[in-house]
Amino acid sequence: MPSISRPSPTAPVPAAPSRSRTACAHALLLLFAAVAAGCGGGGGGEGAAPVAGAPPSGTPAPAPAPTPPDGSPAAGHAGGCAVPAAGQAASVASPTTVIGNGTPASCTSAAVVNAVAQGGVITFNCGADPVTITMAQTAKVFNNRPDVVLDGGGKVTLSGGGAVRILYQNTCDPNQVWTSAQCHLQTTPRLTVQNITMVDGNSIGQSYGLPNEVYGGGAIFVRGGQFKIANSRFFRNRCDGTGPDVGGAAVRAFGTEGPVYVSGSTFGGAAGYGNTCSNGGGLSGLGASFSVYNSLFTHNTAVGIGANPARAGTPGGGSGGAIYQDGNTFNLSMCGTRMQSNTANEGGGALFYVSNDRSGTMSITDSVLQGNPSGQFETAGLPGIFVLAAPGQPVVTRSTISP
Repeated sequence: MPSISRPSPTAPVPAAPSRSRTACAHALLLLFAAVAAGCGGGGGGEGAAPVAGAPPSGTPAPAPAPTPPDGSPAAGHAGGCAVPAAGQAASVASPTTVIGNGTPASCTSAAVVNAVAQGGVITFNCGADPVTITMAQTAKVFNNRPDVVLDGGGKVTLSGGGAVRILYQNTCDPNQVWTSAQCHLQTTPRLTVQNITMVDGNSIGQSYGLPNEVYGGGAIFVRGGQFKIANSRFFRNRCDGTGPDVGGAAVRAFGTEGPVYVSGSTFGGAAGYGNTCSNGGGLSGLGASFSVYNSLFTHNTAVGIGANPARAGTPGGGSGGAIYQDGNTFNLSMCGTRMQSNTANEGGGALFYVSNDRSGTMSITDSVLQGNPSGQFETAGLPGIFVLAAPGQPVVTRSTISP
């Protein structure tokens, strides 16, 4: 049996989570007992009944967008799973703000930052051809303003230029206005990102937000409120390369209310397009649930060393090549999704999932997880996956999970 370090509890509470913890002997004994049980089976087999809340299937979904003319990977995977209304793209028929006047030069970083700060439905008019807007600073959602819908119309790329995070929402950041005495439990604001590409975001060394809290999320960081992604692409985003808790090269979700919906979207998609962080090359969640539909994750990497808590003499991290989740009660449901060629230096080349109180659920439906190597450990019988969850998890239905 591989050596496994116990991930730390990170429930969504106002206090910032510790970035390094010492596990007591009793906790370690419980961990190895749980892993031993996992090695004896316990995972749902092919044909098992889906858990409550698993994604529906059977109604064909729209095919992914055609391959862009520049040859970059298209948004989404042809998984054929129906997306619930709550996870579908929002209407932009009546935009609050239209960025641009029909020319690429009119679509600027400053215009994006201002539009996001004001809130509402945001669209773009940058001309007939695709356009890339390089962000000079991070666009930040204000918690006391209308919900943000950011729609690129399939033509807009926001680039962090390898220097900045692209988008930020945090209900517990006083600079973005506190609107609740329990900022970690509020259901607003609601952020939607759709029909857009985010590239070269970089959250390494950022200095805003509460101390020791706002780590990860090279392209997008979201704490609190609600969040969904539809028909979007994430390429070459980065966050810190070491650390036991840091994660989410593309997206970091922390204590969001309700699941983070991800539909028809691509994280990586081809060699040279993958996202890289200590943990969670694609998505990272602390006390956050994900519902993922018809999406593609390839060539994402978790490059930390030492797991969580960090082994002696190591900086920690390195788990969840595509998705990393940690906390207590949260869920992961995937339908019609493909994960391939993601890697983790430690555990879970595709998925790393630890529900510390063993209440969380995981369902994998009509999906393919193939060729996602784990450097040090994974759950027996589930190549590319490390999972500690409720009894009988994960529930795997009509899916392929292979080395």
